[in-house]
Amino acid sequence: MVELRAHETDDGPLVGADRWRRQWIEAAEANVVALPADYPDGHHVETHRHNRSQLLYALSGVVMVSTGNGRWMVPPEHAIWLPAGVDHAVDMLGDVQMRSVYVRLGAIAGLPEDLRVFSITGLMRNLIVEAMALPREEPPAGRGTLILDLLLHEIPNLPERPLALPFPANRQLALLCRRFLEAPSPHTTIDEWAKAAGMSRRSFTRTFHRETGLSLSMWRQQACLFAALPRLADGEPVTTIALDLGYDSVAAFITMFRRMIGEPPRTWLKRGQRNTATVPR
Repeated sequence: MVELRAHETDDGPLVGADRWRRQWIEAAEANVVALPADYPDGHHVETHRHNRSQLLYALSGVVMVSTGNGRWMVPPEHAIWLPAGVDHAVDMLGDVQMRSVYVRLGAIAGLPEDLRVFSITGLMRNLIVEAMALPREEPPAGRGTLILDLLLHEIPNLPERPLALPFPANRQLALLCRRFLEAPSPHTTIDEWAKAAGMSRRSFTRTFHRETGLSLSMWRQQACLFAALPRLADGEPVTTIALDLGYDSVAAFITMFRRMIGEPPRTWLKRGQRNTATVPR
């Protein structure tokens, strides 16, 4: 079995391992292949693409995926679906245990056609863990075939989470978005952004939604969540993060977090820590 223990190497072998992975994936014959990799905090995977779609699962740590259309955050116990042919780079925020499943084009009907972030169900998590333990020197058979086939058919059933942060093409709006990420706040108003962009409120609202697919309010909430997740994963107190981000109360921050992630911060953290501790490397 091929074991990729990226955290045991320096940057040279790490980059070589990333390229080896891509070559192995391109040459594989099965409809579904699975590969684990562990990465240290700060590791960057250069911009690349696959001829297969990828379900990138963050077992631990936070992963940032960047494309020409924006950024996607993948916190622990979540996964991102990257369609085949999409150019993307990957950055590790904290030590990351990555478990990826690569799916051949046309493997089944109903697979997503665009980038999406999913919450991982208990069933899918167990299927991914089992898939990682299958031998990679030979095509799957018997039990292995059943595991990979069920895993494949569960992908369309995963619950989607709003963890995309698209950037507008408009240069002035993109600059405002980048400035916001440097100092996120839940109190930014449409009128303030419209004035800074030299637009009327109506023109700004239409342009921002057309170029990002989101209202400023929703984009702002997702940007605040992007700022919060790595800090939570690093163990910072919820109260500190909520106040630093400008929320009037911890309760308001928790309400936003629950709406975006599906559970409050402490529950999310405890579940991720428990699951990480029980999964073999």
